[in-house]
Amino acid sequence: MPDRPKTPTLDRVASPADLKALGDDDLSSLADELRAETISAVSETGGHLGAGLGVVELTVAIHAVFDTPRDKLIWDVGHQCYPHKILTGRRDRIRTLRQKDGLSGFTKRSESSHDPFGAAHSSTSISAALGFAVARDLGAPEGVGDAIAVIGDGAMSAGMAYEAMNNAGHLGKRLFVILNDNEMSIAPPTGAMSSYLSRLYAGAPFQELKAAAKGAVSFLPPRFQEGARRAKEMIKGMTFGGTLFEELGLSYVGPIDGHDMESLLPVLRAVKARADGPVLIHVVTRKGKGYAPAEDAADKGHGVSKFDVVTGEQKKAPSNAPSYTSVFGGTLVDLAARDERIVGVTAAMPDGTGLTKMLERFPARTFDVGIAEQHGVTFCAALAAAGMRPFCAIYSTFLQRGYDQVVHDVALQGLPVRFPIDRAGLVGADGATHAGAYDIAYLANLPGFTVMAAADEAELMHMTVTAAAHDEGPISFRFPRGEGVGVELPERGEILPIGKGRIVREGSGVAILSLGTRLSHAEAACEALAARGIAPTLADARFAKPLDRELILDLAARHDALITVEEGAVGGFGSHVAQLLAEEGVFDGGLRFRMMTLPDRIIDQASPADMYALAGLSADDIERQVLDVLDVASLRGRA
Repeated sequence: MPDRPKTPTLDRVASPADLKALGDDDLSSLADELRAETISAVSETGGHLGAGLGVVELTVAIHAVFDTPRDKLIWDVGHQCYPHKILTGRRDRIRTLRQKDGLSGFTKRSESSHDPFGAAHSSTSISAALGFAVARDLGAPEGVGDAIAVIGDGAMSAGMAYEAMNNAGHLGKRLFVILNDNEMSIAPPTGAMSSYLSRLYAGAPFQELKAAAKGAVSFLPPRFQEGARRAKEMIKGMTFGGTLFEELGLSYVGPIDGHDMESLLPVLRAVKARADGPVLIHVVTRKGKGYAPAEDAADKGHGVSKFDVVTGEQKKAPSNAPSYTSVFGGTLVDLAARDERIVGVTAAMPDGTGLTKMLERFPARTFDVGIAEQHGVTFCAALAAAGMRPFCAIYSTFLQRGYDQVVHDVALQGLPVRFPIDRAGLVGADGATHAGAYDIAYLANLPGFTVMAAADEAELMHMTVTAAAHDEGPISFRFPRGEGVGVELPERGEILPIGKGRIVREGSGVAILSLGTRLSHAEAACEALAARGIAPTLADARFAKPLDRELILDLAARHDALITVEEGAVGGFGSHVAQLLAEEGVFDGGLRFRMMTLPDRIIDQASPADMYALAGLSADDIERQVLDVLDVASLRGRA
C-alpha cells in the first residue's frame, strides 16, 4: 500500500462542526491536506477525481461558514462530493468509494444527514435548494436553515437550472446558488452560456475583483451598501457582468477565485450575514487543481481508474475486446462516410457515447447540444422530419430526462430518430443512478417504436446498420458499458430483418429466450446444464418490439417451459412476451413460463458481475431457473 499523506489538521476534523474552531490559516492548511487525502483515496478506488480537486477550498469554506446538516448543502451532480464526504464523518470509509457495500460516488440521503438531497444527474440542485428554502419558511418539522446549491457551469447550461432560478427570483426566498465555473464540464461547455461566463472574468476585471474580495464589502448585493453598488457597476462596465442572473431575480456576487481562501471566506461570511433573498455567487475554479496529472489530462481527471499517485499512471486492465461504445462509434463513422444524411447528436457526452470519432471526421454533421437531453431529442425529431438520419446518442439513464420529447415529438409523429442507448443494464461503480434499467419498458410501450438490444459487439454493428436504414419510424438499440465478449467482427454490419430473432442452439424440454448481453451468460448456463443431461434451446430475441411472434410461438409449442432473460426492469421484454402468449392462449396448454428481469429494488454500486449476481441474472441464476421450471429437485441444490 502506498504511503498515505500526513494530515495533522484534517486528523482533528470529525465533522464540519470542528471547522468552527479553526482559524483561517488552519483552514488553508486543511484544504491542502484535504486535497492530498482525496488524491490518495481515489488512487485506491478510482472515481471522479478532477471535479473534487477543483472544489477543495470551496468545500472547506462552505463548511467553515455554514452549519450543515441544519443548513442544506446540495452538490449538483455529485461528482465533486468526495472532499465533502471526508469532512462529514465518512473519512474512515472513503477508501470504499464506489465499491460494493461502500460509499456511493454521489451524494446519497441514506448515507449521511449531511447529504440532504441525492444527486447524480445534473442541474437539479437549484430546484432542490429552493424547495428546502420554501419548506424552511413554511416551518418544516425537520428544521431547515440556509439552502446552498453548488452547480457547475456545464450543469448551468441545462434548462432546468433556468426554470429554478426564474422561480427563485419570483419567490424571493433567501438561498445561495454557488456557480462553480471551471470552464470544463466532462466535455467543454457548449453554447452561448459558456462564452458569457468566460467574458465575466476575462482580464483585468477579474483581477481587480479578486483583490476587492479580500475586503468582502465590495461583494455585497446592491441593496446592502454603496460599496457593493460600485463593485457591480465595475463588473457591468468592464464585462457583461451579472446582469443575466439579476434579471432572473438573483443578486450577483463575483467572480471570486475559488482557490483563494482569503477571497472565499469573507465573501461567504458577508453574504450569509446579510442576504435576504436569492444570491448567486460566481466562483472560478480549475478542475484537477493541485494534481498535475489531472490538470493536464484532456478530461481533467473526470473519471479515473486506480492510479499511481506519483506518476498519475492509471492501472487499467488490458483490453481483450473492443468496447461496445467504440464499436458503435466506428460503425457510425463508416456509415456516415457513405450517407450524408447521417447526423450524430449527443448531450455533453461525445466521448462516452462514442461520437468523438464522428465529431472528428464529420464535425459539420455532429452536434453536442450540452446538458440538454430534452432539446437534443426534439432537435433530432426535426432533423428526421427534414429527411436527415439523426442518431440521438444518449445514455439510457439520461434519456429518461427527455422522455416527454421521445413520446410527444418523436413517437406520436412517427419520426425515424435513431436512439443508440449506451450504458444499458447495470453499470458498476456509478451505481443505481446510472443504471440503464428502464429503457426497454419505457420505449417498448410506445406505438410504432422498434426496440433492439445487442447480444454482442457484432450484433451491435448489425443493429447500427439496421437503424441507419430504418425510415419507418423511431428505432432504438441498447448496449452496455465496457468490453464486448470478444466475438469476431464482420468487415461491415448487415441489415437485420425487423422483428426477427435467431436460434443460437437447439435443444428440448426448456427454451431460453434472451434479449441483450445476458446471452453469453445463458450460453454458460446451457454448458453447465449439459453436464447434467439437460439441453435447453437458446434463442436471441434481438427485438423487444416488434416481437418475433413466429419464433416465440414455435418455442412455446415445442417446449414444456419458456424462460425470458433481459437486463431491464419488469414491464419490458418478458412482459410483452407474456402478453403475446396470453393472447394466443398458450398458457391454456400448460406451458410453464418464467421471466428473469432486474428485481423491483435498487441495486447499489459494485462490480457489474456482483450487481448481476445480486439481481439474480448471473449464469448460475439462469441455470437454477431452468432447474426450477423443470422441477429437477435433485439437481437444483447443486446449481
